[in-house]
Amino acid sequence: MRPRGARPSPRHKLLSATPHRIVGATPPQWLWLPSTLSFWGNQTYGDCVSAEEAFAKACHSPEIFIPENMVINWARTNGFLNGSYLPDVMAAMQAGGFQPWGVTYDDGPYTGVDWTNEAVLQNAISIGPVKIGVASDQLENVVPDPPSNGWLATGFQNDQNLDHCVSLCGYGPMGWLASQLGGSIPDSAAPGYAMFTWSSVGIIDQASVLAITGEAWLRTPTTVAKWQG
Repeated sequence: MRPRGARPSPRHKLLSATPHRIVGATPPQWLWLPSTLSFWGNQTYGDCVSAEEAFAKACHSPEIFIPENMVINWARTNGFLNGSYLPDVMAAMQAGGFQPWGVTYDDGPYTGVDWTNEAVLQNAISIGPVKIGVASDQLENVVPDPPSNGWLATGFQNDQNLDHCVSLCGYGPMGWLASQLGGSIPDSAAPGYAMFTWSSVGIIDQASVLAITGEAWLRTPTTVAKWQG
């Protein structure tokens, strides 16, 4: 079993979160796909919530690749190396994020995303990768080891035992997503989402997202750069 590390957010934090509202026009399809991916420590430690932050930074244009040892050290310093709540990590990133090359890369303010509302979720993803908490047992069976892009997750059963943090980084017809990720899709017109976890990006159908997701968050902006000194 690969390491995980997310803890379900306390109910009061979910209820008190400012909800994301649709902003502007939502493109019909979208994909955030960095050229370089990493486990960012999540092959060894339960730092998935921090690893997702590094993935989100890599989605910036130009791409910002945070070295794996920096993510591990940041998670260790902040007490997130083997388990954390998603809002706690985002709050810590706002206070003082990754610091390579004389720049601090923080998070912007975050809002809660209603992942059960397709229009709201897709609008949020078009703005930035959406950080979600999921139950990962079924993902374990479809994400390849060693990792490669284009894996397919369909037909998941309901599971709300949240234990892992991943990123929804795209949406659109599953055939289009497969063309971007190098996978093969039986039902190419069906709607789906791109998901990052364990150093790879794959495709998951809508029903499976609903079956395993327990919370979702959007940072706006995803990345705030502050020069040090």
